[in-house]
Amino acid sequence: MIHIAIVEDDDMYARKLKANLERYGEERGEKMKISGFQDGEDIVTNYKGDYDIILMDVKMTFMDGMKAAERIRERDNMVVIIFITNMPQYAMQGYAVDALDYVLKPVSYFALSQRLDRAIERMRQREHKRYMTVPAKGGVRKLDLSKVRYLEVWDHRLFIHMVDEDIETKGTIRDMEESISSSQFFRCNKCYLVNLEYVEGVQNNDIFVGKDTVRVSRAKKKEFMDALNNYINEVSK
Repeated sequence: MIHIAIVEDDDMYARKLKANLERYGEERGEKMKISGFQDGEDIVTNYKGDYDIILMDVKMTFMDGMKAAERIRERDNMVVIIFITNMPQYAMQGYAVDALDYVLKPVSYFALSQRLDRAIERMRQREHKRYMTVPAKGGVRKLDLSKVRYLEVWDHRLFIHMVDEDIETKGTIRDMEESISSSQFFRCNKCYLVNLEYVEGVQNNDIFVGKDTVRVSRAKKKEFMDALNNYINEVSK
């Protein structure tokens, strides 16, 4: 099922967009869940990162579409955003928030269906890039698992060490392990969950993850080495 959000303060346009989406779903055989918001502020507040596509009006009363898209991108770099506007000059600004495209008002079914075809193609290309959603200041963030090097509990705090940043969040290693549920990640002791892709070497009970060193417990050393060898064999096929 594809979850689509319509962010539009004009009820007439919102109803037309919903009708066009329903028509598209019937013609393409796609199951859709459609949610509606009347302002950018409405979708940003308590954003959970559970939409696949957002149709975003640009001009709205309290928070315009560009600002709302910027706020969403702080938490979710996976959702596909399409702007709805009667001012094509705003289209160029969409590149700053990685918008897929824009549709001019009045919206025609043909124009919308073309954008939806592209949006669904992009969405499905990204499906193999698994992600996890974690609590963050003011809401949640979607993180691409392929960019997570390892997770660490230290002083009762949980840290996610990414390729380009370190993120402090709430939760436990056990919760994260169950959420990720991937053979690419290995729980090497009570403090660390390591992405095997980033393991550069092992010496005694030290695991070298880039410039960082984490420890594997003696009890888990053999299991870790087996998991690492299986991962290397799998990716080298």
